[in-house]
Amino acid sequence: MKTIRKMYDHLIWANRRILETLQNAETDNQRTIDLFCHILNAERVWVTRLRGMDSSQLPIWSEGDLAICAQLIKQNEENFTTFLADTEEMDLDKIISYANSAGKQFESSMRDILTHVALHGQYHRGQINSRLRADGIEPVSVDYIIFAR
Repeated sequence: MKTIRKMYDHLIWANRRILETLQNAETDNQRTIDLFCHILNAERVWVTRLRGMDSSQLPIWSEGDLAICAQLIKQNEENFTTFLADTEEMDLDKIISYANSAGKQFESSMRDILTHVALHGQYHRGQINSRLRADGIEPVSVDYIIFAR
């Protein structure tokens, strides 16, 4: 649990850094903002599933703006912080049943879902940084080691 909690501390830190960079850059690249919204929407969907609730009405992809992103960051931070505080090491192997956005049923361990969410966000934050660089904007480092230092 210590490693998973640390991964989520990093996730929160990295999301905040990306938001701040996008706000300061005042980018008009809607695709970059939509990609950030996707990360945050996916986090919301997964924490909803982890809590045993229906996520079928929540978007995975949506057009958004930075105000929506800021709101999602706050909500996701609160939800994951509460969820992880209530989660014990032995809970990590619990199987979670859920339907994906296409309605197909799956089962995955809580451990695998939590790991997926952390890695999914980092993958897309890398894409965002690539887009920023292509737009002539200095990307923000969200590497784990920088967070850990």
